[in-house]
Amino acid sequence: MRPLIIRSATPEDAPLCYAIETQCFEPSEAATQARIRTRIDLYPEGFLVAELDDQIIGFTNSGATNKNDLSDESLKDMVGHEDNGANLIVFSLAVHPVHQGHGYARRLIDELASRAKLLRKQHVLLLCKSNLISFYKKLGFEEVGLSHSNHGGYAWHQMRLVL
Repeated sequence: MRPLIIRSATPEDAPLCYAIETQCFEPSEAATQARIRTRIDLYPEGFLVAELDDQIIGFTNSGATNKNDLSDESLKDMVGHEDNGANLIVFSLAVHPVHQGHGYARRLIDELASRAKLLRKQHVLLLCKSNLISFYKKLGFEEVGLSHSNHGGYAWHQMRLVL
């Protein structure tokens, strides 16, 4: 087995990323393939894939904004995306279920944070369900509080990683 490779996504990666997205998220919260492709096209520096033996096993994607409140659903469509925004906002962190539990999500977030620092971002922000708060705290995030978002009909907690 070759080592994990993390690289920027290309438009050709969208179908595989979508397949992983649908395995990791409920149908009401998963991004569409078109939305994933838009994120790659508009902000490739914020979309990373993890490859193991030439197979994509996970990814993370993001946008940038000066907003601190992530409850605006239009952000997920990159509406209001600002390349030079102070905050990187994570839309998805997904590792194929077969490959979960091996530290690949941490590697993706660590690489995303490293690149965010190079882009002079101040924070990495994301929304998660309550069952994932402790997971993100282990990755260095702090809980900001309950978000006003009800994406997919769920309650979401806003998390922040200070860079």
